[in-house]
Amino acid sequence: MISPLRGEPGFRWGDRPLLMGVINLTPDSFSDGGRITDVPQALRQAARLLAQGADVLDLGAQSTRPGAEEVGSEGELARLLPALAAIRAAHPSATLSVDTFHAAVAEAALAAGADWINDVRGANHTPGAPDGSCRDPAMAALVAAAGCPYVLMHSRGDSRSMDGLATYGDVVAEVRQELQRATDRYLAAGGRAEQLVWDPGLGFAKTTEQNLALLRCLPELAVPGHPLLVGPSRKRFIGAVLDEPRPRARLWGTAAVCALAVCVVLWCCGCTTWARSPRWRGWPPPWGRNLGATITPVHRSPHLE
Repeated sequence: MISPLRGEPGFRWGDRPLLMGVINLTPDSFSDGGRITDVPQALRQAARLLAQGADVLDLGAQSTRPGAEEVGSEGELARLLPALAAIRAAHPSATLSVDTFHAAVAEAALAAGADWINDVRGANHTPGAPDGSCRDPAMAALVAAAGCPYVLMHSRGDSRSMDGLATYGDVVAEVRQELQRATDRYLAAGGRAEQLVWDPGLGFAKTTEQNLALLRCLPELAVPGHPLLVGPSRKRFIGAVLDEPRPRARLWGTAAVCALAVCVVLWCCGCTTWARSPRWRGWPPPWGRNLGATITPVHRSPHLE
């Protein structure tokens, strides 16, 4: 049985919701690009997020905002590896995730101490692409051999084309179908179902209305055996709802989406709630532990304060 948390070998999906704190190592991320430009800054951010209750730190060295320029695996590794090595050395029991869609980056990251691979193209569907996808064909076999947790995120196209691919007859049904097809491909490549985390990909080839539809229908995506990761992270749809063009002013909108996600999946699967401080680690209370939850929502936000 896979253990998702390095520092808690007895933890199993469903024991409690998890918080994922994001460390963007890019100059052009939409909400905080350029804030972390060297290893000491990355170390300070890691210590801060862990102190505030993050269970998983997610390091990203390639911006995936709409229109972002891809730097390639070599450029991504140059940004990523120094910070990853330093954070691993400073926090040996921390659970570290790396956000990448390159198998070469994933391989180097795992060798440097990463625990999870978070693949924004893991469940990519791109009509017209050679194999119907922009995913790296080497990723599945690599992660299957590693046996680590693997986030399959739904997306379409790449950063430059995804906004033009937000066309669905039924966004909830199609996202679920495309996540399931990606799961089937992964299992056929030798992976194990218990490795997989599903992410509906809020903001990736989705309009505001489509993102809200996915949030309203999260129970339909809560497939037994696959935890859900929800990543609102001050995204455009929150700005549209709040009429707030400034990403850094969308903190409370992000918190509201995370709270909604917990409550919805709590109703569906019996998971417990959380608070944005280390005090939330006391959950689940005794009554929550008896509900037999099988899905753990993992909430991804770059700022937990």
